[in-house]
Amino acid sequence: MLDIRWIRENPQALVEALVKRSWSPADAQSTVEDIIARDEARRAHLGRLQEAQERRNSASKEIGKALSMKDAELAEKLKAEVAEIKSFIQGGEAEERRLDEALEGALAVMPNVPLEDVPVGKDEHDNVEVHKIGKIATRPNWVKEHFEIGEALGLMDFERAAKLSGSRFTILQGQLARLERALGQFMLDLHTTEHGYMEVQPPLLVRDEVLYGTGQLPKFEEDLFFTPHGESRLGLIPTAEVSLTNLVREEIVGHDKLPLRLTALTPCFRSEAGSAGRDTRGMLRQHQFYKVELVSITDQENSLAEHERMTQCAEEVLKRLELPFRTVALCTGDMGFGARKTYDIEVWLPGQNAYREISSCSVCGDFQARRMNARYKDREGRGNLFVHTLNGSGVAVGRALIAVIENYQNEDGSVTIPEALKPYMGGLERIESK
Repeated sequence: MLDIRWIRENPQALVEALVKRSWSPADAQSTVEDIIARDEARRAHLGRLQEAQERRNSASKEIGKALSMKDAELAEKLKAEVAEIKSFIQGGEAEERRLDEALEGALAVMPNVPLEDVPVGKDEHDNVEVHKIGKIATRPNWVKEHFEIGEALGLMDFERAAKLSGSRFTILQGQLARLERALGQFMLDLHTTEHGYMEVQPPLLVRDEVLYGTGQLPKFEEDLFFTPHGESRLGLIPTAEVSLTNLVREEIVGHDKLPLRLTALTPCFRSEAGSAGRDTRGMLRQHQFYKVELVSITDQENSLAEHERMTQCAEEVLKRLELPFRTVALCTGDMGFGARKTYDIEVWLPGQNAYREISSCSVCGDFQARRMNARYKDREGRGNLFVHTLNGSGVAVGRALIAVIENYQNEDGSVTIPEALKPYMGGLERIESK
C-alpha cells in the first residue's frame, strides 16, 4: 500500500507512475484526484471532530464554574450543548470509520510505484535482457516437448489427472515423481546450506488479512482458491510468499535481526483466471504445483542490494543444473502489482524452442509492510520504520522438471539425470521407458 502522505505531496509523480504502468493518462489523473478527495474529506472530518472534542472539554469545565457561581441557567445551557456535541461525536466516529474504509479501499487496489531504473514499456516485448548464461545447442529434429517425453516414458499422465480433478492437473509416477522431489530437495539444500536462508514449513491455508498483506486481496481474488472455515473462509496459498512474508505482520523486528532470509518448498494453488487457451498442454500452467520460494525482510537501506543477491541465488539453481537461461528486467507494464522492480529468469526449453519464465524476483519496498503493519527498530533503537520485503522463486519446481526433461532428453526417449541431482536419485544415470 502506498503512503497517503507521499501521494498528498506528490500527486503528479503518482499519475506519471500509473501511466508508466500502462494506465491511460485520464484514468491515472482521475484516480489520483479521487484518492486525494477522499483523503481531504477524511482530514476535514477529523478536524471537525477534534474541534468538537475540544469544545466539549472546555464546556464541561465551564459547567463546573457555572455551578460554583450558582448560575443554574448557564449550567443547563452548557449541559445541553455538551449533550449535543456528544451526539455529534458519536455519529462522527462512525463517519470517521466510513471515511477510513473508503480511503483504504481506494489505496488497496493501487499498484506500487516503479523504481526509476525500471524500463518503461507496455508488455513482455518491452522487457530488457540483462544477461544470458549457458550455450543453446543446435536443435535436432528429434527434440520433443516435455509432455511428449513424459507420456512416452509412461510416467506422466494427464488423462487420469483430468478424471480426478479436471484440466491443468498432472499425475507423475515412478522416476519422474522422484525427479520432481529431488529437484525440490536440491533447491532447499542449496539455499539453506550455501545461501543463508532458513527453511520454513508454513501453513498452506491462510486468512483473508494475510492474503491482503501481500497484495493478493482484494485485487486478485478471482485467481485464488478458497475453502469454508467456520463462519469465514481460508485461502489456499498461490505462493509461499504469502505465508513467509506475513511471519512479520503486526510485529516490530529488531534491527540486529535483519535481514531475515526465509525459504519454503510448498504446493501452490492458482485458478489461472484469464489464462484460457494459454499453455493448455503439459505442465507449464497448472492449478497445483510445487515451488521453492525465497523471501527476504530487510531494512530500507539494503533492500536493493538484497534484490540483486536474491536473483543470483535463484540463478545459481539453474547454473548447478547446467540449464541455459537468461535474466530480464521487467518493464513497467509487465511488472507485478506489488513490485517496485522485478527480474525474471527464463530457462531455455528446446521443445518449445523458446525461453520461459522459471523465476521472478521482486523488491517491493515498504508496499507490503504497510498492509501488514510490519516494522523494525532503526539502528539507534528509537524509532520504528516499515520493513522492506522481497520475494522470488528459487525456483518453480514443476518448470525446472520441464526444463530438465527437455534439455536432458536423448534421441531414444530417455532422460539423462543432471550431475547435481544424481545424489538425490540414488545414483540413477537416466530415466528410461519400462
